[in-house]
Amino acid sequence: MIADDQQLVRTGFRMILARHRIEVVAEAADGAQAVEAVHRTHPDVVLMDIRMPEMDGLEATRRILAADDSPPRVIVLTTFDLDRYVYAALRAGASGFLLKDISPEHLAAAVWQVQAGDALLAPTITRRLVERFAAQQEADASPHADLATLTPRELEVLKALARGRSNAELATLFQLSEATIKTHVTRILTKLNLRDRAQAVVLAYETGLITPGAAGSGRATWESG
Repeated sequence: MIADDQQLVRTGFRMILARHRIEVVAEAADGAQAVEAVHRTHPDVVLMDIRMPEMDGLEATRRILAADDSPPRVIVLTTFDLDRYVYAALRAGASGFLLKDISPEHLAAAVWQVQAGDALLAPTITRRLVERFAAQQEADASPHADLATLTPRELEVLKALARGRSNAELATLFQLSEATIKTHVTRILTKLNLRDRAQAVVLAYETGLITPGAAGSGRATWESG
């Protein structure tokens, strides 16, 4: 489903997705329509704009993800002047975000990736978002009870993941195979009851497990978790 208040954007995205064998089951021009359309059509993935009339995409994302036990994956559509809203959407459970000027190939690949159950984020950009806005809440950082369930190695993987490292970089850092790293990430998400690695990044900053300004990989890549 595509939620955007601009008809031209919705039409363009629909045409791009159709060329990549992705069916668009509904469109919405505001957040309220998006919530209703999800309830009616049960899409696998929602492309959600943030700035829309009536109800913005952030509130719509919250309502959609809280509606039932098997909600769709939400990809937030944004421009960088809306950073604070993207951060809030990640906290609400969105599986990632895309810039509106994304190439057609990346748009289709992103939808397939999220539909398969992976998170979608460019690590360096996500880290910048989380550092910027988690820093504002640093004084309120509090322990997450389930962190105690992680093994020492899983804690180290979570810290490195939250600094923006890809699975390949994590494998090199810990001298493990990428398959083993993926197993660690899966266990971390399960133990912490998180939807995907996007939420893991947010949690690591908000609990003070790592602090804003921590060094990262310095390279933006598409990453599945």
